[in-house]
Amino acid sequence: MTQVIAIANQKGGVGKTTTAINLAGALAEAGYRVLCIDMDPQANLTAGLGINLNTVERSMADVLSDGRATLDEVILRTEVEGIDVAPAHIDLASTEGELFTMLGRESILRDAIAGRVDGYDYVLIDCPPNLGLLTVNGLVAADSVIIPVQTQYYAMKGLNNLVKVINTIRTKLNRDLRILGLLPTFFDSRTNLARDMLEELRVVGDHHVFNTIVRNTVKLGEAPLAGRPITTYAATSEAAKTYRDLAREVIELATP
Repeated sequence: MTQVIAIANQKGGVGKTTTAINLAGALAEAGYRVLCIDMDPQANLTAGLGINLNTVERSMADVLSDGRATLDEVILRTEVEGIDVAPAHIDLASTEGELFTMLGRESILRDAIAGRVDGYDYVLIDCPPNLGLLTVNGLVAADSVIIPVQTQYYAMKGLNNLVKVINTIRTKLNRDLRILGLLPTFFDSRTNLARDMLEELRVVGDHHVFNTIVRNTVKLGEAPLAGRPITTYAATSEAAKTYRDLAREVIELATP
């Protein structure tokens, strides 16, 4: 059964796209077929998987805007075996405004996915850094959500707002949605603040916190420029090992 996982946090710069790209790489390396859906108008996921944005003719904007295209019509193959991408485009920014006038606007992505992702083991939805309709669509379409959380004070403060939105969506729009886990990112063990924030993340609330902790490394920053996940860009690096560990956790937690 295909597992649809949204990667969401309304705060920018916490590692959502990095998580999506490199988790996809680790899952594909393990033999799974992965579809990445880019719901962010910035299209960083699309570019980070090696797609030239100037060559994208149809994107998620076409899928969400009155069905100008079906999901399978916009999907592109990447150079990484096992990973496909439904690309984003800057037009998604105006598409979000159009969604406000549509009936069933919160579930358009879920309807677009229905019956069209059976060939994939995992679908990863990269949500934009806000709690607008694009993010809501991602959460309504998902079975579960991974929340990357930077181990810094303000990132922790915003977590409560996101959890409230997720709980509302679970109550009104997607009762099966669950938080797969909180993923600590940009962790720097040299600072007391990062260690304190990680401990707080583990003890506050009743949400699972992944054992995998993502540290910021040079190789992790270089991989998107090469258009590849860290697992193929620097296969023997510590960062690649980190995302393989995350993939194993996700596989265990997401399996029905």
